[in-house]
Formats: sequence, structure tokens, C-alpha cells
Amino acid sequence: MQETRQNRISRLLQKELASIFQSQTRMLHGVLVSVTRVKVSPDLSICTAYLSIFPSDKAEELLNNINANDKTIRYELGQRTHNQLRIIPELRFFIDDSLDYLDRIDHLLKK
Repeated sequence: MQETRQNRISRLLQKELASIFQSQTRMLHGVLVSVTRVKVSPDLSICTAYLSIFPSDKAEELLNNINANDKTIRYELGQRTHNQLRIIPELRFFIDDSLDYLDRIDHLLKK
């Protein structure tokens, strides 16, 4: 039962975080931030979000900016999900480099 609730909340948070990043990065031309995976701790207090950032050369800079503004993002998330969640989890953001890894493997196989 608990795992089902975790999955529902992680899907909700993934959808809402993607919407927040889409609206925030609309001002930055040529930058795309997508939320690839969200994990929620069993007590629903910590949300770990994996972000895929295109172009990848701006990934570190953008991730630092996102981490600096995590309180604002959490507040916005709270405004969007206040009917579904009592407590908004603490947000942690990491870069999902699986696409870069797959691209590098594909490049090596073509050699």
C-alpha cells in the first residue's frame, strides 16, 4: 500500500516539476530541462528529481541555479499541489546523464 502511494506522489511531483521548469525556462532560448525520474522517500519527506538538460554544456550552470532557487521551486510546487499533499517534500536535484552515456556508448560502437 505504501509503495503505491509513493509511486502516485512521485508521478504527481514529476508532472508538476516538469511544468514548473517548462514555464521557467521558456525565457531562456535554446535550453530544455526535462524531469526524467522522481523518487520519493518512504516517509514522503524527500523528493529526489533527476533532470535532463539540453544542451548538456550548460547543465552544471543550470543545476547550480536550480539548487540556489530550490526554496522558490518548492513554494511553487506547494501552490500547485496543496490539495493533494499535506507536506511538500524537500527537493534534491541531480543531473541525469544516462542519455549522454548512451550517446557515448553508441559513438564508441560505431568506431
